[in-house]
Amino acid sequence: MAAESEYVKQETVTGAVPMLKRDRQYSFWDLFLSTSGFAIATWCYTQGAYVAQYLSFRQMIINIFCFNIVWVLIECLPVLFAVRYGIDLWIWLRSVLGIKGVAIFATVISLANFGWYAVDSQLFASSMINLLGGLGLTLDPVIWKPVLGVLCVILGTMIALGGPDVIKWTNRFLVTALLFVGVVVVVLCFTSVPLAQIDAVKPDTSLYATALGRFMLSAEGNVAFAFSWSTQALVLPRLARTERSGYWATSLAYGVVAPFFVFAGGVMALAMFVRAGYYESDPTTMLATLCGPGFSLLSLLMVAFANIGTQGTGSYVNCMIVKSGLPGIRYKVLVIIAMFYVSILTIWGWVMENFGKFISMAAYIQGPIIGMIVVDYLIVKKRKISLKSVYYMKGHDAYKFTNGFNLVGLSCLVISFFFTALFVYNPVTATIKSNIFMFTTGSGFTAIFGGFLYWIASLTPLKKYMLRDRDDLEIV
Repeated sequence: MAAESEYVKQETVTGAVPMLKRDRQYSFWDLFLSTSGFAIATWCYTQGAYVAQYLSFRQMIINIFCFNIVWVLIECLPVLFAVRYGIDLWIWLRSVLGIKGVAIFATVISLANFGWYAVDSQLFASSMINLLGGLGLTLDPVIWKPVLGVLCVILGTMIALGGPDVIKWTNRFLVTALLFVGVVVVVLCFTSVPLAQIDAVKPDTSLYATALGRFMLSAEGNVAFAFSWSTQALVLPRLARTERSGYWATSLAYGVVAPFFVFAGGVMALAMFVRAGYYESDPTTMLATLCGPGFSLLSLLMVAFANIGTQGTGSYVNCMIVKSGLPGIRYKVLVIIAMFYVSILTIWGWVMENFGKFISMAAYIQGPIIGMIVVDYLIVKKRKISLKSVYYMKGHDAYKFTNGFNLVGLSCLVISFFFTALFVYNPVTATIKSNIFMFTTGSGFTAIFGGFLYWIASLTPLKKYMLRDRDDLEIV
């Protein structure tokens, strides 16, 4: 009996079992700091450097904060059901994609998401090489980048194995320190390069001919950036004590804190251009160039360790996503498998070399899901779900649909993905296919179109198929 009780407890924390209110351990500040720690790794600086090439300084500020805040406030709405039911996004998605549909897409999306942590580990390696170089120890990047990158993955894995409690305490320290570093970095950039010179930098017109095109391509990067972690963002909130704290902690972390670090990366890139005459996307190189020797070393150290914390949080979150689709696999087994997978991606280096394409492709998979889940939660199912069917309890098979697949939800996802890629914006070739892109971006369109298709389906006779659970609801 004791062993069974311990198993249930473990599956609640690192599995798919609903989290009861009495067991939830995250206050507003715990969730805010853990989510912020997950979001503000050095990839934010990289994203800012990517955006800065397309825009003037003032356009960059508007683009980064507006597009991130608006979309984050929308995509975080499902946090409300995550807290209410003590489940994550992927458990609810069993009612939208079907039990087997979730198993497939949870695995596919996690495989894509782990690409972020390959970028994360490579930036850790760059930070350490630059840090040690500042101390007089020169390391050959060809040899040491893969070694140090894999080390970052291993250290992050150790945090992930400790679960939410270790993640919480790790981020309490790291995020506070990183916020300080981010503010000081921005101040130092403005100190080392006058604001007037940063403001005077002209966008790279070779990237796209028109100002509107460059603005929306930059917006595509920011929207895709927000969407690419959206399905990850809706895992931790089930640990929150109230719906309000869960929603606002998550929204502020992704909608304000993360964009601030994207902004910091953009400022560094523009300052770097003024100083050196070229754009640089590696934040560790920019820190070493723009900041004084003393603070440069301190900031590189903090950035390096921030990546370890992000590795840990990201590994936990994405293994929980896979667990939602494949509950029979032990959490610790998934974490170890993830460690080897991310290590391979780190050594390979493709994701880092194709950063812009990667985030758009990842967003194209997740955008329709976000659109559908918001419509499903607010309009179609009206905030009610059958937990008995979600957890395959005997006699409760509403979410088995057609051999485990919800054909309506899956069709909306697939149609949205291919229609957007073929007729709105191709993320692989970075080609704008339609003027619709100038209003929605490509990633934004996938969410809007996916949600629209799902809503239209609910107005047809398919509604009965989509709402098979109405006779099986619990009062929550």
